[in-house]
Amino acid sequence: MIGSYVKTSGRNIMRNKLFSFINILGLAISMSVGLLLIAFLLDLRSYDRFHENGGRIHRITNILTSNSEQSGKFATTSIKTGKLIREKVNGIEEVTVMRNNFSGDARVGDNILPISGFWAEPSLFRVFSFPMVEGNPETALKDPYSVVLTETAARKLFGTQAALGKTIQVDTLVYQVTGIMKDVPFFSHISFEALVSLSTAEQTNKGDKHFAEWTNMWSNSVYLLPSENADMEAIRSQLSAFAREENLAEENTRIELELLPLYNIVVGESLRQSEGGPGFAGPHMSPAVLWILVGLAAVVILSACFNYTNLSIARAMRRIKEIGLRKTIGAGKSQVQLQFLAEAVLISLAALLLSFLLFLVLRPLLINMAPEMQQMVKLNLTPSMVVAFIVFAVTVGVIAGFLPAIFFSKVSPINAFGSVSSVKMFKHLTLRRALVVIQYTVTLIFITTTAVGYVQYKNILAFDLGFSTANILNINMLDNKPDVMLKELSEMPEVTGLSRSLITTGVGNAWGGNMKYKDSRDSALVMTNHVDENYLPLHDYKLVAGGNFIARPATAQATGEVIVNRQVLKRFNISANNPGNAIGEQITLNGRKMTIVGVMQDFHYGKVENLIGPVAFTFWTPEDRAIISAKIKSADMPATIARIESVWKKIDPVHPFTAEFYSEEIENAYSEFSTMIKIIGFLSFLAISVASMGLFGMVVFTTETRLKEIGIRKVMGASVGNLIHLLSRGFLILLSVSALIALPATYFFFKTVVLPNFPYHTPVQITEMSVGLLAVLLIAFIMIGSQTLKAARSNPVAVLKNE
Repeated sequence: MIGSYVKTSGRNIMRNKLFSFINILGLAISMSVGLLLIAFLLDLRSYDRFHENGGRIHRITNILTSNSEQSGKFATTSIKTGKLIREKVNGIEEVTVMRNNFSGDARVGDNILPISGFWAEPSLFRVFSFPMVEGNPETALKDPYSVVLTETAARKLFGTQAALGKTIQVDTLVYQVTGIMKDVPFFSHISFEALVSLSTAEQTNKGDKHFAEWTNMWSNSVYLLPSENADMEAIRSQLSAFAREENLAEENTRIELELLPLYNIVVGESLRQSEGGPGFAGPHMSPAVLWILVGLAAVVILSACFNYTNLSIARAMRRIKEIGLRKTIGAGKSQVQLQFLAEAVLISLAALLLSFLLFLVLRPLLINMAPEMQQMVKLNLTPSMVVAFIVFAVTVGVIAGFLPAIFFSKVSPINAFGSVSSVKMFKHLTLRRALVVIQYTVTLIFITTTAVGYVQYKNILAFDLGFSTANILNINMLDNKPDVMLKELSEMPEVTGLSRSLITTGVGNAWGGNMKYKDSRDSALVMTNHVDENYLPLHDYKLVAGGNFIARPATAQATGEVIVNRQVLKRFNISANNPGNAIGEQITLNGRKMTIVGVMQDFHYGKVENLIGPVAFTFWTPEDRAIISAKIKSADMPATIARIESVWKKIDPVHPFTAEFYSEEIENAYSEFSTMIKIIGFLSFLAISVASMGLFGMVVFTTETRLKEIGIRKVMGASVGNLIHLLSRGFLILLSVSALIALPATYFFFKTVVLPNFPYHTPVQITEMSVGLLAVLLIAFIMIGSQTLKAARSNPVAVLKNE
C-alpha cells in the first residue's frame, strides 16, 4: 500500500514539473531556515549536559534591593552564602564556591602568557564533571597557591614538558601546578584556563574585612548539588530563612536568594554581572528572543506550505476525475487522505535534500553574523541533528498536505465533474484567496518591520548622545600605566587631543556609587566615571555652570571635587535645580565629602534605551584603570593606527592592542539589535521569494485555465490592456487587502511594543512603511504582468482551433 502511494505520488510529481519545482524550491528555501533553527536549538540544549549530575545542579542567584529600589537579579552572590548553606541547609550533597576574575600574566622561565580563570574549592570537582588528567581532584585545590591548568594552558606555558609539580608566577605570586584537567568543553556556560585554590584568595585578602561579608556579592558564585530526591521547596525555605537573618544586620540593603537550575542558565532569565572577565553568566539567549526566532521561522515555513496548499487546490479540476475514479472503485476517505499526505511528504523529503545544501551555505553566515554567535554555537552536524532534520521534513510535509488531503477526501464521486470553487473559508473568500492574503500579509509585515527597524537602528547610531565621539580612538591600557603611552601619542602630529577615563560611556558600561546631599538620610545610586582635566573638552561635554576640575589629586582618597549633570540637582533638589547656585554645594559620594565644581548638560551615560539619570564625574587618579581617548585627524587612518599599535607593542609585548573608535564601540553596543535586523531582513527576503514563487504558480495556472476565455474576448475585440486588467485585477485586490492589514499591524507593533523600550526614538515615517509595499507590488506586478501579457498576446486561432 505504501509503495503504491509513493509510486503514484512520484508520477504526479513528474507529470506536473513546474508546480512540483515551485513547491520543492519554496519548501527547500523555507526549510533551510528550519534546519538552522533546529541546529541552533540543539546546540543551546547541549550546554552543560556533559556533567554527570547536571540535572540536579543549581546556582544561587541574588536579588538585590538597595534603599528600597530593586537593582535586579545577579548571577553572583557572596562567599558567606556558600558557608551558610554548608552550615544551615539540609538536603544538600555538595556546595562549591567560585570567585571570578583570576587573571594575569603567567611567567614560566622566559615564557610569559596571559592566563585567566577562577578561584575555586576542591568540591568543584565533586559538583561538576571536569575530568582530571593528572593530579588528585580531592586535594588539587586544597592548599593555598595551588593551580589546576587545562591541557591547552599547560601546553602554552610548558610546551611538551611535564607541568605537574612545576611552578608558575602570576604577577608577584608563585603557584604550584597540582593538577592538569581536560579542556573545558565548548558547551559549558563557564569557561576558564586555570583554577586557583580559593584558600589563596582568602589568604591574600586577610586584611579586607569586606571580603567575606554578606553584601559582598559582586565577584563570587555558589553552586549546589542537592541530594537525590531532595525537597527543593524545603531548600528554598531554608535559604530564605537565613537570608532574612543576615538582612537584619543591614541598614539599606536586602538580598534574597533564589535557585537557578544549571540547564536554565544559557536559555533563561537575563542576569546581571558586575565584574568583567570570564564570568558566571556565560553565553545567554533570552527565551523571548528564542520564541521570536521560532515564530519567524514558522511563518516562513508556513508560507511555503500555503504555496503547496494553494497550488494543490488550484489543480483540483485536473485531479477531480482521479479522485472520483478512486472512490468509485472503493477507496475510502482515509486512503485518499493518505495518498495526498504521501505526495506532500515525498515533496518535502525532496526539498530536504536541497534545503540541506542551503543549510551548509547559510551556516557560516549565521555564525559570523555577530561575535556572540561565534561564542555560543557551532551548528556542527550530529546524528541527533540528522534525525531531527528528517522528522522536521516529514512534519512539514504533513502540514503542507493536510488541507489538500481533507479537501480532496470530501469530493463526492457523483459531483466529481462539478466545480470545487464553492469551498469557502469566509463568506466571500475562497480558501485559496484567504491563504494568498495571509501569505502576503505576513510577507509585508516582514519587509516593513525590516525597513522600520533598520531606520530606527541607524537613528540610534547617529543619535546625539550629548557629547562628541567623532574620530576618537579609545585605547584600553589593561593593567599598564598610561604615562608612557600618553607621552608617545602626544608627539604624534595626527593626535590632536588626549584624555584618561575609567570607563567608556554611552555603550552600556556602568560604574556607580551611593550619593547623599548634605546630611540627609536620602541616598541614591548615581552613575559615575573617573576622568582627567582633558576629558570634558575632548568629548565636548557642555558645562552649564561652573568649570573643569581644579585640583590634581594623586589618590582616590584625596579627590574632593565632583562635576554632576542636571539630573543630580533634580534628584536631590540641590539649590532648587539652579545650576549656578549649585556650585560649591557639598555632596557625599561613596562616603567621601565632595564639592560640586561644575554642572553638565544631561547626556546619555548608558544606552539609548536607558532613561537619562543622575551622573557624577570625579577626577581620575593613577590608582584607576585607564582608557586613553585619542582624538585623531589623519589622511591615512590605517597607517596612523599601525603606528599607535607599534607604540603599544613597546609598552606591552604580551597583550594584544585593544582599541576601538568610539563609533565602532557604539555600533558593537547595539549588535544584538543589528543582528535581529539582519535575521528579520534575511527572513523577509526568503518570505518574499517563497510568496513570489507561489504567486507565479497561481498566475501560470490561472492564465492556462483561462486561455479559451482570453481567446474569445480577443475575437470579440478586447485589447491587450483590457485583458491584463481582467487577469491581474483579482490578484491586485488580494495584495491591497494584505497591505490594509499588514501596514497598520506593523505600525501598531512598533508603536506599542518596540518603540516604548526606546524613550528617545524617532517617530515612524510613512516612507519607511511604504518601502515594503512598493517592493511587493513591484515583484507582484512583474510576476502577474509577464504571464498575463504572454496570455493576452496569444493567437486566438491557436487556442480555439479545436472548438
